[in-house]
Amino acid sequence: MTDAKQSRFTGTLFIFSAPSGAGKTSLVKALLENTSYIGVSVSHTTRAPRPGEENGKDYNFVSQDEFKALIEQNAFLEHAQVFDNFYGTSQRWVEQELEAGRDVILEIDWQGAQQVRRLMPDAVTLFILPPSIEELEKRLSNRGQDSDEVIARRMRDAQSEMSHYAEFDYLIVNDDFENALEELRAIVIARRHRLSAQQAHHQQTLEALLAPRA
Repeated sequence: MTDAKQSRFTGTLFIFSAPSGAGKTSLVKALLENTSYIGVSVSHTTRAPRPGEENGKDYNFVSQDEFKALIEQNAFLEHAQVFDNFYGTSQRWVEQELEAGRDVILEIDWQGAQQVRRLMPDAVTLFILPPSIEELEKRLSNRGQDSDEVIARRMRDAQSEMSHYAEFDYLIVNDDFENALEELRAIVIARRHRLSAQQAHHQQTLEALLAPRA
């Protein structure tokens, strides 16, 4: 059991990507409600808080000068500019969570996923798709939040995003929500029960089971 003694139980970094309207946010929320050992990374952003948002819970709200200083300090696993605002994932926070044995979810696009994989190649990546282009447009329209022009732009962006699905480890089609949730949960559970993780987590039990009997 030498390897088990030298190993340490660490969490898994999951990267979830999906086009707008695929249901990623709802799936993640449902997963968190029933899984105690997993959490979502809280991004840094320069945009202003929206009504009801809390600093440190929904986002870490910072100024543009603070954000740029963090970039210079190489503090982010990934960062991007979306229109006039910046978003980034704290590398230190993610590493601390993983070292404590907790799994972490990053909800980022395919470009952010590429950045993170270069720094953390052990990350597990999942892509979530809608069942059809018609269903995707229906979901975006049913939100009742955007104009026809904005929906058309989101549809173009969605097809561009979906073209990168093959870069990911796992693919889930969110046709039936409960089925998609079970598939998502199965991936998370299986990863946590891989041999190296279980050796580290159950080190004492394994040593006791294999100890020479008198």
